[in-house]
Formats: sequence, C-alpha cells, structure tokens
Amino acid sequence: MTGGGGVGRRAVLAGGAALALLPPRALAAPRFASQRPPVGERRFTSPAVERQIARLSARIADPKLAWMFANAWPNTLDTTVLAAGEDDSFVITGDIPCLWLRDSAAQMKPYLHLLRADPRLAMLVRGLIARHARSILIDPYANAFMHDPAAPTDLGWAKHDETQMRPGVAERKWEVDSLCYAIRLSYQYWRAMRDPRPFGPLWAEAMRAVLRTFREQQRKDGPGPYRFRRSAPQPTETLLWGTGNPARPVGLIHSGFRPSDDACLYPFLIPANLFAVTALQELATVAIEARQDTALAADARALADEVAAALARHGTMRLPDGRTVWAYEVDGYGNAVFMDDANVPSLSGLTYLGCVVPDDPRWRATAAAAWSEANPWFFRGRAGEGIGGPHVGPGQIWPMSLIVRALSGADDATVRGCLRAIRDTDAGTGFIHEAFDRDDPAKFTRPWFAWANGLFGELVIHLAETRPRLLEAPL
Repeated sequence: MTGGGGVGRRAVLAGGAALALLPPRALAAPRFASQRPPVGERRFTSPAVERQIARLSARIADPKLAWMFANAWPNTLDTTVLAAGEDDSFVITGDIPCLWLRDSAAQMKPYLHLLRADPRLAMLVRGLIARHARSILIDPYANAFMHDPAAPTDLGWAKHDETQMRPGVAERKWEVDSLCYAIRLSYQYWRAMRDPRPFGPLWAEAMRAVLRTFREQQRKDGPGPYRFRRSAPQPTETLLWGTGNPARPVGLIHSGFRPSDDACLYPFLIPANLFAVTALQELATVAIEARQDTALAADARALADEVAAALARHGTMRLPDGRTVWAYEVDGYGNAVFMDDANVPSLSGLTYLGCVVPDDPRWRATAAAAWSEANPWFFRGRAGEGIGGPHVGPGQIWPMSLIVRALSGADDATVRGCLRAIRDTDAGTGFIHEAFDRDDPAKFTRPWFAWANGLFGELVIHLAETRPRLLEAPL
C-alpha cells in the first residue's frame, strides 16, 4: 500500500463495512452534498485552492465528477496537515498518522501551481521540505516518520522489525523512490518560486546523505549497512536474509521495497532507478541555481550518468511476443520480471514522472504491455479494468492506475473511459480509494487515502488546461 506500511491495512472493506467507515453526514446527506469537513474543522485552508475549486467545478459538465473533484482535491489540506510552519510542516498519509516521504511530496504536488497566489501555501511546502531534510538525516533508509522526532514508532506492524529503528522513525523499509520524491518536491518548489530559502546547509547535508545512500546501495563493495526482517504472514513484508535476493553490482541502485511497500523480487527496481536518474538531475539543478553548490551538483550528475548507463545495459527485456520493454525488476545476472504495479514510480507512470517522453517507442510498448494480460497484475472485471499489485492481492484495481494512465498522454477516448471508471467506482463516497474489487466497487480498501484523492484533483486540473472539452461535455 502506498504510504501505508503493513499487514494491518491489507484487508478489503466490503459493502456495508466500507460504508460504516464514512462520516455520519455522508450516510444521511442529500445526493452530491459536500463530504469535506466543516470549515472550522479543516486543518489547512488555502484561498487560492478554494477559488480554483469553485472555478473548475462550474466547468465540469458531469455533476458527480464535479462533486468528486470538490471533495477529493483539497483532501490533503482538509485532513492531513498536522503542522504547517516555515521550518516544519507535517503531512500524514491519511488513515495512518505518519509522514511518508513519498506520499507527503506527492500530496503537495497538485497545489504547487498555486504557490505564488498563496503565501501560506508556499510556507507549508517550505516547512515540508525542511521536515524532509531533517527526516532524511535521522535515517535515509526509512520510508516513514513520526510527528515527534524523539518518539519510537507507534505502528503495530513495525514495532518488532529486525532493523536499526531510531527515534522518530515510523517504518524502515528502504525504497529508492522515497528519497527521489524528497528531491522532486524541492525541485518543483524551486521551479515554482525561485526562492532559495529552503535550500540552506541543512538541506544540502540531507542531499549529501541521499547521494551517500544511493552509492551504498549500488553495493559495489558489499551489501552495505541496511538490514530488514519482519515476521509477517506475507512474504512481501520482509527481505530474504535481511538484504534481499542477490544481485550483481552493475551500477544500478538496490531497493529493498517497491513504492507499494512490498519487497522487491529482484533488487534492481527499474522504475525507481529511472526516477532516480531524473531526480538526481533535478538535484543538480537546484544545487547550482539555488545554492551555487557546484560540488553537490557534480556529484549528483555523475551518479545520474552512471545509473543511466547501467539502465541502458541492464534495464530492458524481451517479452515472449518479441517486444523489447523496460523490465520491472532485474538482478544484473540476466534474470528479469515483467509486471507493473499501480504505485508510482511504475512502468506505466514513467512519462507522468518525466522520466521518458510520451512518444518514446520503448515506453509506449512497455505501457501497452503493462495494460494487458502480459502484466499479471492487470485485471478486468464487471466494474472496469486497471492495474493493481501484490499489496492487496489479485482482482483489486487501483484507481491510481486509471489516473496515471489518463495523465500520461492517452487519446481522448482512453481518458474519457478512465474518467468514467473513476467516477463509477467510488462506492458513492465521493473519494478515491486505494483499490476496488474488479467486479464490485462497493468492496474497497482505505476510505481515507490522501495521495489518491490529490492525484485525481491533479488530473482534473491537467485536463482543464490541456483538454477542457473532456470536462465540459457529458461523459
């Protein structure tokens, strides 16, 4: 589960059980009544966001889609901002009260275009960049952190993990993309604001820790310092021998876990390595432009070039039908697996992340295969079709996969189909869930999942800017 770590969140909520988790007002409210918290109970309010909600909602012809946008897009601000300050902002993932580096960065992305219009919103992001830097310096191998940096984890599934748990760490699953997302947020803030304030010595120290960690996990001189084991019924919750399956050192970066928080089969997770190349190039840009730090920039570019060269040599595979595609995971010995998981970075999300251009032939072949029976985690049923992943099991479609597909340069008919599927699989809640059953969308996981809600809002804003005809006509 993206932004969730454990066995405690895997159960699919069925029918009435799912509805029972909704706020009481949702059960008695008239059709399309707002599902947002009352104004006085919202954790953070942005006038710029409120203006855009009103403006865009009026342009969406489908009333349910407009209702879902107004509920979902502000969900991060409404419900997950536990602290907002110049030097510290803390953003939880939703139904788990901890900060995931990945989720919190992704949750802020849908608001970044409004930073210049709202100084408090810009402050919130600066504070989150600072919190990311301090968190990385606590432990660059951790994926999730506590609000209190002196507190031990309170996540039941993580309390007995066999790893070096430090105060302030909520979960310690090593995921390459966690550090990439921290870099990405910094880069996006810099592009939006050209403001050097967040990029002082603390940030630079954290970025040097990122580079050091990536290099350690190239494992050229042994397995490095990271170990992780967990006693759990699912084998995807732990690493074999504490370090994962063996891999040949070829210049790629080992990842213990996928962005779903599931263990990698082969340690070289190709979407995460592609994201790392892009993020390192972005790190170099911020280091030069915001800090004039030529040494940090040079180190980041050198590592990006090395990983890119290794990807060119080891990152692809041939499918049984002869197509050459990006692999999902490889081990450097010639073994590779093709699949895709809805969590981003994914193979189908590479163009969304800016790792490839939409018309790249290899990516187009890869994305087409990911959205087909060539991917064991692609499902089709009475409720729709889409990509899921091992985290919640077979037959479960993640709306995130539909949103990313629509954001990735698809044709109008495909985007319209994705919008219909998203609209029709919310189980009447007005929000985007982690996953829904391919035959019955009333069976879903996670009624409060802020990243997915924000990503849907990002899609609507993107379409309003690039394909307004799809919103302004009935679905």
